[in-house]
Amino acid sequence: MLKQLPTDWMVKKLGDVVDIISGYAFKTTDFKNVGVPVIKIKNIVSPYVTLEDVQYVDYELFESKSKYQLFFNDILISLTGSNVNQFASAVGKVGRVKLKCPQLLLNQRVGKFIITDKNSIDYNFLYYHIIQSEIRYYLAKNAGGAANQANISPSDVKNLVINLPPLEKQKKIADILSCLDDKIEVNQQISKKLDEITQIIFKQWIIDFNFPDENGTPYKDSGGAMIDSEFGEIPKGWQIKNLDEVATFTNGLAMQKYRPKDNELSLPVIKIKELRQGYVDDSSDRCSYNIANTYKLANGDVVFSWSGTLLVDIWCGGMGGLNQHLFKITSDSYPKWFYYYWTKHHLEYFIGVAQDKATTMGHIQRKHLSSAKVLIPDAIQLKKLNAIISPIVDYFVNTCVESKKLENIRDSLLPKLMSGEIDVTHGV
Repeated sequence: MLKQLPTDWMVKKLGDVVDIISGYAFKTTDFKNVGVPVIKIKNIVSPYVTLEDVQYVDYELFESKSKYQLFFNDILISLTGSNVNQFASAVGKVGRVKLKCPQLLLNQRVGKFIITDKNSIDYNFLYYHIIQSEIRYYLAKNAGGAANQANISPSDVKNLVINLPPLEKQKKIADILSCLDDKIEVNQQISKKLDEITQIIFKQWIIDFNFPDENGTPYKDSGGAMIDSEFGEIPKGWQIKNLDEVATFTNGLAMQKYRPKDNELSLPVIKIKELRQGYVDDSSDRCSYNIANTYKLANGDVVFSWSGTLLVDIWCGGMGGLNQHLFKITSDSYPKWFYYYWTKHHLEYFIGVAQDKATTMGHIQRKHLSSAKVLIPDAIQLKKLNAIISPIVDYFVNTCVESKKLENIRDSLLPKLMSGEIDVTHGV
């Protein structure tokens, strides 16, 4: 940050220009299977609010609690959460309401920002101020309570200092950052749709056997030649193999044994946490850059966490070291999409196996890879399908990587714009 702000900027406490209201303390008995969604801390998945695993209250209760209603574009902050360290804290998570829901309610221990001085602060500028990493770290560092249940109050947030340029400059700054975020959001929507499309094609061709025959009609539905197998009837000329016969599953290293030495180049360690969030951050461990290339992850690599939280994804978060409990999946014989979607196809089975383990952390074993069967089309159909899916997957990866670059640009610009280091007077 600059030691001295531009002369036309003001320094205020956040509470001078905004208020924060906390949600309602709903009772456990208030929650129903259907009704009005209630946004809890778990529903803040920065930068947005999600309805995943949401709980509901009935409409009659909604009518009596309209004070706690949420609206499109509201900014929320978590006031309670785990706080293992300032880099991996659930306290101070910020999310915007982008849901097209006419009715939403706010739960306790989640704060909602309300502008009290519209002549001094722009709402979008407020959002970018509050998501700065230094703000999050400060709140986490000063949170009260235990590590697994830390707390901040609305007053803690309102006591934060905010640098306020004139309103016109605030809007310019917010517009610059919003343009980047809008492009990132579009990319994420494109990536999601591309994945959905490829899964549909994969299922239609390989699971349902309705790839186009020589007449362009669905193979199975048009009476294509089928043979008996352990799968039941499959197209003539197709094979059945085990999942670990079509791909190599390389387990990661116990990276605590490969910490970087003094002045040694290092890589971020990719664990289940990083795979789940899709990127590394300041809380990610580091390992020596000199580990074997086999255990390095690059953009486009397929990764499968086989212990704890089981999931499979295509990594787009940059170069890193593969930690134990994660498989890097590769193949010399089959295209990436083929072993990626087959592993994804069997994921529900793997999760069921892991849940049956009488251990604190469910997992699968290599024998379960062998018991997962894969259907392999004949060479002609595999080549045709590869010509369709491979370019889509390549575009998916490129789009995800572009989003990560845009996020890095945004995160680099954010503190410079919010401190006045970059002057937008003659800019955008």
